Amino acid sequence: MQKAVEREVFKHVYSSVAEEMGVRLQRSAFSPNIKERRDFSCAVFDEAGRLVAQAAHIPIHLGSMPLSVEACRRHLTFEPGDVAVLNDPFHGGTHLPDITVVSPVFVGNDRLLGFVANRAHHADVGGMSPGSMPLSRELYQEGVIIPPVKLVEAGNVNQALWDLFLANVRTPRERAGDLQAQLAANRIGGQRLGELVSRYGVERVRDNMAGLLAYSEQLTMHGIRQLPNGTYRYEDVLDDDGLENRPIPIAVAVTIRDEDVEVDFEGSAPQCEGSVNAVYAITVSATAYVFRCLLGLDIPGNSGCMRPIHVRAPEGSVVNARFPAAVAAGNVETAQRIVDVLLGALAQACPDRVPAASQGTMNNVIIGGWDCEKQRPFAYYETLGGGMGAGADSPGASGIHSHMTNTMNTPVEALEYAYPFRISRYVIREGTGGAGGHAGGNGITREIEFLQGAQVTIISDRRQSRPFGLAGGGAGQSGRNVLIRKGKEKTLPGKTELVVKKGDRLRIETPGGGGYGESREKKA
Repeated sequence: MQKAVEREVFKHVYSSVAEEMGVRLQRSAFSPNIKERRDFSCAVFDEAGRLVAQAAHIPIHLGSMPLSVEACRRHLTFEPGDVAVLNDPFHGGTHLPDITVVSPVFVGNDRLLGFVANRAHHADVGGMSPGSMPLSRELYQEGVIIPPVKLVEAGNVNQALWDLFLANVRTPRERAGDLQAQLAANRIGGQRLGELVSRYGVERVRDNMAGLLAYSEQLTMHGIRQLPNGTYRYEDVLDDDGLENRPIPIAVAVTIRDEDVEVDFEGSAPQCEGSVNAVYAITVSATAYVFRCLLGLDIPGNSGCMRPIHVRAPEGSVVNARFPAAVAAGNVETAQRIVDVLLGALAQACPDRVPAASQGTMNNVIIGGWDCEKQRPFAYYETLGGGMGAGADSPGASGIHSHMTNTMNTPVEALEYAYPFRISRYVIREGTGGAGGHAGGNGITREIEFLQGAQVTIISDRRQSRPFGLAGGGAGQSGRNVLIRKGKEKTLPGKTELVVKKGDRLRIETPGGGGYGESREKKA
């Protein structure tokens, strides 16, 4: 009993370290994307690079970050005072704007206790268009690629690396501020872990890390045992890859055997020429998210959760792309569809516990250019909320970020202060949730008026397909992107790049969520 109580205490202590890291990162950051939208994540790892605890941040970051820490351990030898940095999607990253900072934590006589790490989405890291999320054909077009390297060595910043990075981005002052905030977040995380060792001793701290991993594994296995054995299949599509107008299937077979699960994505499309390719880390991250939601237990979020779950994603497919595939949209769009197909498969195993499909896209809007008034470059990035899928016992929420994104919106006041445009409309898109006994949530409409010319990239999905309903519920409405110029409306593709002029307006209409169960009218 005493051991269980101590484990519970340490669970919250480790999580509080990650949460405090997040608070420091948010308050220290320069960019609205990190400070306001909170597009970042923080976590604590043991000496083997296994995730021990995380803050309540971004699922797509947290599920994949262990692979970044593993890459750093594999490629680098750490000493006290070192800090590594990377963004390479093929070394555990997601896409290039997500920069991960990894710091070893040494205690006592330079004994490695573990690591603290954070990942933050930078609004620009170079590449062929502002915001570093272009309609690319290869990774090299998307920005600066940073393999696992030491940004700080023995307490000294690698100034050559720092200068090289800032020379290749459009907003160097903002990037420098955000990177400094990431370093500050890791410093407070390392400091707090050192204080734990001073209070409880290194062995007790390490033992509780291992104990939490084992505890999460046991809880996950217990949850899996409650599911019926069998193989459950589902397939859905992405609208296109941004270059060719054809649907891209993603298929999954989930096999449950007692306390073990195999998740097989055989049958998914080969990797694409466009940027919707997901690296393996993303597919693992989406799978981890779905099972943590499904099992409905108070399972500590760590690497132990994934030990009974085995993910097979064919190499060279859209869910496990080979270098140097373009991947900018795989992190944000393909991750959402991976969640959808997993939920569609698992709804067959436990229909009362799985909701209908949510909007299935992050509705990425990227705007950049030269701010004529402030005489400096700018890069804006945002994802937009939409409808959540309804469940067996509740309707879907409206106008909310769902599944693999957990960010907030940029407040209108902050956005208009920082960038040369304004929000002319921001409302719930009524009637877009799927019908049913419980209706799906509604999408939103967000309209941006440009106060000067700019370059715009939109990466969105569910503009042709619709979020599915379950148990007789209707599908949610598709989204829509519209350019308004001199009073005339033009419907834009789901994935597109364009140059806008002063006075133009861009309207993003996001999808609704699927409904659950037959509606009362239909039953009658």
